[in-house]
Amino acid sequence: MPTVLVLNGWRLFFYANERDEPIHIHCQKGEKECKFWILVDEYDISLVFSHNMKNPDFKIIRKIIFNHFDDIVSAWNNFQEKK
Repeated sequence: MPTVLVLNGWRLFFYANERDEPIHIHCQKGEKECKFWILVDEYDISLVFSHNMKNPDFKIIRKIIFNHFDDIVSAWNNFQEKK
């Protein structure tokens, strides 16, 4: 479960055993958790799953993801190459 980034209490990561899924990122802070598809060609994200999240949480995590979009994509690609 490679961690890509820890920022403001949020841990952004992906699971090593999700090979068949498109690029995505899991985000967790305490009991809050969500998962976003990373739409590289559109430079966008799409919510897949959320638990215990409120609107302010989504604003924060979306900003974090977009501020580190290229780093997330690079981390995903590097990890996939090492498998």
